[in-house]
Amino acid sequence: MLVRHAKSAHPDGVEDFERPLAERGRRDAPAVGRWLRDNAYAIEAVRCSPALRTRQTWELAAAHIPAGPQVSFDERIYDATAHQLLAIVREMPVNAMTTAIIGHNPGLEDLVHLLTGESVELKTSAVALLSSARAWADADESWTCASTFAKPRG
Repeated sequence: MLVRHAKSAHPDGVEDFERPLAERGRRDAPAVGRWLRDNAYAIEAVRCSPALRTRQTWELAAAHIPAGPQVSFDERIYDATAHQLLAIVREMPVNAMTTAIIGHNPGLEDLVHLLTGESVELKTSAVALLSSARAWADADESWTCASTFAKPRG
């Protein structure tokens, strides 16, 4: 699963990395968690950008997910290209069936295009649920065999 962070605020004098969620983002992030709970298998591993808005999105979404996945914050996700994100996908734990990356655009949209061949718009709080019979380490162009896209709202 690829999850774009929820809507962020733009406070004056705050660096991009430290931008918090806006009120709408605080409403939508829990809806992402409920959607994941209802539409995806138990998430076993999460890789999240350490930017404030992505951490807040994950914290609010995770409260609605029954199982506690192994979570790590990976600085490479912030401002990553599709190929940099692909490297993270390839490093997912071999024994994990369902994983998630919580990140940013344009990297996430570009990664979806790389893995599926589909051009999609991932607005804030959007989820791309991608399926493949192949191993994480084998992720490459046209790696997925099915995809579902959602925009949960709070």
